[in-house]
Amino acid sequence: MRIGMPLSYSGGFREAAAVIGEYEAAGLDIVFVPEAWSFDAVSQLGYLAARTTTLQLAAGILNVYSRTPALLAMTAAGLDSVSEGRFTLGLGASGPQVVEGFHGVPYTAPLARTREVVDVCRQVWRRELLEHDGPHVQVPLTPERGGSGLGKPLKLVNHPVRDRIPLMLAALGPKNVALAAELFEAWEPVFYLPERAADAFGGPLAEGTARRDPALGPLDVVADTSLLVTEDADEAERALRRVRQHLALYIGGMGARGRNFYNDLAVRYGFPDAAGEVQELYLGGRQQQAAAALPDELVRGVSLVGPRGFVAERVAAFAEAGATTLNATALGEDHPTRLASLAVLRDLTA
Repeated sequence: MRIGMPLSYSGGFREAAAVIGEYEAAGLDIVFVPEAWSFDAVSQLGYLAARTTTLQLAAGILNVYSRTPALLAMTAAGLDSVSEGRFTLGLGASGPQVVEGFHGVPYTAPLARTREVVDVCRQVWRRELLEHDGPHVQVPLTPERGGSGLGKPLKLVNHPVRDRIPLMLAALGPKNVALAAELFEAWEPVFYLPERAADAFGGPLAEGTARRDPALGPLDVVADTSLLVTEDADEAERALRRVRQHLALYIGGMGARGRNFYNDLAVRYGFPDAAGEVQELYLGGRQQQAAAALPDELVRGVSLVGPRGFVAERVAAFAEAGATTLNATALGEDHPTRLASLAVLRDLTA
């Protein structure tokens, strides 16, 4: 099982980048650099490529709306080049709050657009003359679509390090999960609860896998989790409070009523009453009460927080449920504690 970690910004990017080599030496396999509506992930990934030698680098994630499909492909090829073949292009639909609220782009047809982005990316990496005529992406742009008529098919000037850069899809909804299993090398489910994963994702994964090209290999399941290995019960509880607050933000406040994908996931996990209560409390301005309303089974189940023996049991549960990469947010209160937890996790997954 691989170990991943989202890049931590608690002390700032430069501070995180300064210690990334220590995590690499301790056995970290891959680092995921988020974007959302922060600094762009691409510039930071390029910086990390120069600071590391074996660590895999992933965008975690770039949305499929704010960059053209060809630019996504060019960016991935460039990052794969400067890292000498260590890059994974993580994609996702994000949501209307970010896509329309920050980028001013209509949030339409996320499933179909993602499928078209994949096709364009793989054409570019194979250095084919780029031609794609889809309902949402047309290259070259024709006069009928508002073009001048002067566009012509082009191929990437440079020769990519790899003609098939790994693609990862962050997906929760059934149709998007099926798409990940069909077309992508990796799938990233947030808030992965091993004991309920089959109920929430089993059907869509089977549906997508039935259409999967064997050349893609087995699907890498990149399960998001939180990590702190400690024998101190008080320290563990402080970490779990952070998990609660994070879950409450997403399940309660990341989207409007009826358009919150994380709330929908909590329902599919079997917590419909709690999901509704958390959302009402959070949107009503009672964030602390929302966090307290989350079921303990969910908070502890999605985490790797506690004594070594407990964490070992949870790692085994993740593996049994199909996780092949653990994307573990380190919750230690200082760098040595976070590094020590990673070393234990590396030992448990060896």
